[in-house]
Amino acid sequence: MAEKADDIVLETDRLILRKWRASDIEPFMEHLNTRNVMRWLGGVQSREKFNAAMQRLEGYDRDFGHTFWIVERKSDGEILGFCGLKRVNAPQPKLTGAHEIGWRLREDAWGKGYAREAATACLDAAFTRWNAPYVVALTVAGNEPSWGLMKRLGMTHRPELDFHDPDYGAELNPTIVYKIEAEDWSCKT
Repeated sequence: MAEKADDIVLETDRLILRKWRASDIEPFMEHLNTRNVMRWLGGVQSREKFNAAMQRLEGYDRDFGHTFWIVERKSDGEILGFCGLKRVNAPQPKLTGAHEIGWRLREDAWGKGYAREAATACLDAAFTRWNAPYVVALTVAGNEPSWGLMKRLGMTHRPELDFHDPDYGAELNPTIVYKIEAEDWSCKT
């Protein structure tokens, strides 16, 4: 994990997206590993499961140069959550290895446009810095705020890519897939 000030990956008007630091773990667990935040993500995680997820995120950064980065508010340095790009590792062979955008913000950051601001910067980077041919986003039908943002970003639901994830129960299945092609994003910017 990074421990230096030059770990900024992307920047927006209000946000810094940066590499993880060891000092991020406790505030992240406190504010983002809550019942409401994790409702559509499999529930509150044990420390062991969180540590395994962190190892995967570090692996994406090492192997591909991108991951889900910390979202930090410029005005006060508060960690709001994460947003970024990783490679699909879900049980959907048609998507394995594709660029996936994802985000998770703490409750007191919801409804303020931070997720859209961070996601827009990540999509720009996916198509310009990493030359992604397309980007997907995964969610569940009940998580309306998440798929609502996907639609506002210009992504479209691709039902032929939806899949059942055996790691989750009925409330979190099927996983629904939204997708945007590089040429469609270039029309938005």
